[in-house]
Amino acid sequence: MIDYYIGTMGFSYRDWAGVFYPAGVPAGDYLRQYSKIFNAVEIDSTFYGTPKPAAVLHWREQSPEEFKICVKVPRAITHEARLENVGREMEIFVSAVAALKRKLGAILIQFPPSFDLSYGKVFKQFLTLLPKDQTFVVEFRHPSWYIPDTAMLLSEYQICWAATEYPGVPREVNLTSEMIFIRLVGEHGRFPSHDRERIDVSQQLAGWWRWIQSKADQVHTVYIFFNDDYSGHAPASANRLKALIGLPVTKPGIPKQIRLL
Repeated sequence: MIDYYIGTMGFSYRDWAGVFYPAGVPAGDYLRQYSKIFNAVEIDSTFYGTPKPAAVLHWREQSPEEFKICVKVPRAITHEARLENVGREMEIFVSAVAALKRKLGAILIQFPPSFDLSYGKVFKQFLTLLPKDQTFVVEFRHPSWYIPDTAMLLSEYQICWAATEYPGVPREVNLTSEMIFIRLVGEHGRFPSHDRERIDVSQQLAGWWRWIQSKADQVHTVYIFFNDDYSGHAPASANRLKALIGLPVTKPGIPKQIRLL
């Protein structure tokens, strides 16, 4: 039995008001509304800094018990320090998000396109710092990492290698743990607004689904998150995938959000 967690990257977007969220719903109630539709979310705001305890408590209280919240490691660790001397900062971050308790899903460690294989030594050292009682996912955006040695290293630590649909990144899936983590990002800035799907991505989703099915006997958990840049409106694409897989689909009840341009 595989547990599927499908949702979007972030949940608080101005273009979703009156489209995904009913008009007049306050931003403070967005997550409660969101979690009626999807069972997981990837929090983007943690990329900009370790969240305050009040924010973590809000996320925990605004979502149902079975909901999963995945968080992104701050850019100060991955992009600015490039993993150098970040043990204490990483410890503080993990401690902060651990307050989500059972709702904490995976912790995403996303690297910039400039983080190439030349950082291999510091990356290996960084892996030794990660607590084994949490689930981690790594996303590389430089193609030099896409070699067998990387898969072997991540497998040794049972860290998931994220599969990413993003310009310049090999559309390649490497199974390094008993979890699949797919990020459907798209090209940033390709759409003028994000209030509806603007392209049909059904064919691409079918391809991802075929790959998941081919690995079904090797994994127990699948996370799939959509960015608005993928098709124009992440919630609609996430529901499109759920329908393809055969999972129950709950729609916001606002017809505009599923219309293609």
